[in-house]
Amino acid sequence: MKNKKVLLFLSQGFEEYEAGVFTDVIGWSRELGKEPVEMVSTALRPEIKCKWNLIVRPELEFDKVDINDYDALAIPGGFKNSGYYEDVLDERFQEMIRAFDKDNKIIAAVCAAAAPVAKSGVLKNRKATTYDLTDIYGRAYLADLGVNVQDKHLVIDKNIITSTGPATGLDVAFTLLEMLTSTNNVDEVKKYMRFTNK
Repeated sequence: MKNKKVLLFLSQGFEEYEAGVFTDVIGWSRELGKEPVEMVSTALRPEIKCKWNLIVRPELEFDKVDINDYDALAIPGGFKNSGYYEDVLDERFQEMIRAFDKDNKIIAAVCAAAAPVAKSGVLKNRKATTYDLTDIYGRAYLADLGVNVQDKHLVIDKNIITSTGPATGLDVAFTLLEMLTSTNNVDEVKKYMRFTNK
């Protein structure tokens, strides 16, 4: 059976931790899980400066991505003053979000990443949440785009996962892994990552 595969979209100004939850949870699943999952990173730029000044180079050029190769899209959040919204609101990425949703593929968005998902139109009349301590691209922004905003840390509406902030990142990553594989696989990964004493 072919391994499930996640596409990690990295935007200018993304928050390192929020990307790291995906790379770690999926990485541990690939290494020690009962159902290995692959991950490939992409971006609109050949090199990205993250919020806290880490410089990263994505693995695959954006225009070489074939979404048919992927089962899920993972999107870390980021900061406006670091250029985050320049990339996530770019129409090329907006179209990718729509394509993933059209095929009912999982979209996992941490914190501010709910904003581009909402902007794409796929969250209209659906439940979601986002970072709640800002007026910029926050909950009012989602509501203006027709989203049924929830005052919860993590919201799942069919194939889309949204959350409120960095603290929810691991929950989003494990939820993504469970939706892709199984509770049994998540338990195995958590065991090796030492979230449990079993």
